[in-house]
Amino acid sequence: MTALDLVVALAILLGLVGAVVQVVPGGLVVGGAVAVWGGAVGGLVGWTLAGVAVVLTLAAAVLKYVLAGRHLSRHRIPQRSILIGAVAGVVGFFVLPVVGLFVGFVGGIHLAELHRLRDDAAARRATVLALKAVGISILVELGAALATAGCWLAALIATRW
Repeated sequence: MTALDLVVALAILLGLVGAVVQVVPGGLVVGGAVAVWGGAVGGLVGWTLAGVAVVLTLAAAVLKYVLAGRHLSRHRIPQRSILIGAVAGVVGFFVLPVVGLFVGFVGGIHLAELHRLRDDAAARRATVLALKAVGISILVELGAALATAGCWLAALIATRW
């Protein structure tokens, strides 16, 4: 294993964690690392892998927003509530390290929906629906990142044997 292989493997690991934790743009890190590796290796395998990594990363970036947005609009959750949750999550990230992002996001959505609906039970239901949309986007990003990592591993084995 070369130094480039090791750096790409570490970047993939960081990206996979980032796809779940959502602090680092995980799919972009994995796709970028694999595309760089493919370009550095060159040849048919390398350039094909670079192309596959770019396509998977871009497809996931679009698909995660389309699916999550469809879920939210189907349940009539306004974008304003999601934006408030996102802002509260960013503030929470700096106020409460590690868990503040999640606490702020959930709390922000809940407060926005409570203000909008004036009913705590309805606000809790809306918050759960918004969290499901976030889960959908995480699964899409993680799935694409895992597929990209799997393609890299297959290409790594193919170029070394």
